Amino acid sequence: MAIVNLTPDSFSGDGLAAAGIESRIASAIAAVDGGADIVDLGAESTRPGAEPLTEGQEQVRLLPVVEGFLKARPEAIVSVDTYHASTARAAAMAGAEIINDVSGLLWDEAMAEAVASTRCGLVLMHTRGNPKDWRHQPALKSAEVVPLVMRGLREQLVFAHAAGVGMQSIVVDPGFGFGKLGGENFVLLAGLERLHELKYPLLAGLSRKGFLGEAVRGLQAHVLSVAEARLTATVAGNVAAVLQGVHVLRVHDVQTAREAAIVGDAILASSSRV
Repeated sequence: MAIVNLTPDSFSGDGLAAAGIESRIASAIAAVDGGADIVDLGAESTRPGAEPLTEGQEQVRLLPVVEGFLKARPEAIVSVDTYHASTARAAAMAGAEIINDVSGLLWDEAMAEAVASTRCGLVLMHTRGNPKDWRHQPALKSAEVVPLVMRGLREQLVFAHAAGVGMQSIVVDPGFGFGKLGGENFVLLAGLERLHELKYPLLAGLSRKGFLGEAVRGLQAHVLSVAEARLTATVAGNVAAVLQGVHVLRVHDVQTAREAAIVGDAILASSSRV
């Protein structure tokens, strides 16, 4: 799943809001032509301290790109990164097939019904609190991290099913960086395999996350862009995720992620023969 940020304030410095509509569409085309199976379009940043958009502002940024991209690549699978039900409905009307809700259906009570009625797929992500709260949340003990994520996902899965979202439509995402501080994310990465108990496909969004950058910063002699500084750590994290059975990688750098997935898959295939 390739990330195409249509925001001016992406945490990883890849926002395209200042670019013209044709440039934004071209970025989505480049992602799918470069081997992405899904293109995830997002028009609002959820980084800590980000300024929230109205639903109308989000749709002005998002919908022309969905429409233009699918006109150019009608066979492409589009995911829309939104927690607004009205945006989900509008994006589905424009041709999006997946709603990627970083709130796990928590921030807009109408979202579950919107996903069900549009028959879109759903990426159901675990989030601990809201972006404005993350810097002030109390730290978790290591033993608390994975059970907290499992419990939250189970609760939201029940809510999704009650609204009519089918089991076959859902992928779960543990939400790296979303209410998890620093090393708590490594605890979550180490325990990803336990999430198979939920019996849903797993998505991991590790790409350029801050905890990866912090882990390797001491080895970097020069000041690098976020994309450069976190690239190798992202590749390592993606391999670790694949080795624990993750099905979808949400990434900025499609080619390096494809290579990481191939290596991880080859290790898994070989381990079954040992």
